[in-house]
Amino acid sequence: MKIIFLGTNGWYDTDTGNTICTLIKAKSCNLILDAGFGICKIDRYIDKYKPTYIFLSHLHLDHLVGLHALAKFSFGAGVKIFVPKGTIPYFRRFLAQPFTIPPKGLSFKVDIKAAALKMHLGGLDVRSLELVHSSRCLGYRFKLDNKVITYCTDTGPCKNALKLAQGADLLITECALKKGQSDQGWPHLDPTQAAVLAKKSQVRKLVLTHFDAYNYKTKKERQIAQSQARMDFPNSFAAFDGMQLKI
Repeated sequence: MKIIFLGTNGWYDTDTGNTICTLIKAKSCNLILDAGFGICKIDRYIDKYKPTYIFLSHLHLDHLVGLHALAKFSFGAGVKIFVPKGTIPYFRRFLAQPFTIPPKGLSFKVDIKAAALKMHLGGLDVRSLELVHSSRCLGYRFKLDNKVITYCTDTGPCKNALKLAQGADLLITECALKKGQSDQGWPHLDPTQAAVLAKKSQVRKLVLTHFDAYNYKTKKERQIAQSQARMDFPNSFAAFDGMQLKI
């Protein structure tokens, strides 16, 4: 299984990266985590004849604005998009005129569904729990190809993130804040908090992504965050656009 980080910024695009999107290429499906402008690059990597699932953590624009580019792609098996419960009306309002081409205008089928606490989609098992953020936001735990991948962004420290990450082969989580920063009204993680989460949940590997574009203006600043995370969890890595790993 291959994980490709297509967009690793939070908030807005910069020369350092596009907004958040991660592609997981599994044997049975394409799994897309959030749909910032990084999603515009998926045609370089995706197998369009496999089932494709898009899981949105929440509806902030940096996590869904790339869906404006759906008309660029061809998905032979269609696309299923999962959003937090209660947000479908807001999501449909975005995925429509005058903002973008609505699903009925695309060349492939698009199903929009509310994410359940537990789901089984062919060879993919999914668990979701609500995280701590300024709006309803979900973290996900995926089991596929005999591996467990946890995805938690955007969030402050919380028990549900720990539950989702427990014993995972890979934890992908955010690093919007720099060490020591805080924002009670708009919760996020810094590199030390992310590393502590990885350590407590006993994951095998931690990847930091969703670097706030205003806080992290250079790749060097991300490397510093990586070094800070490794002080608590040595198997930590900062993500960059185009980075690939296998598990």
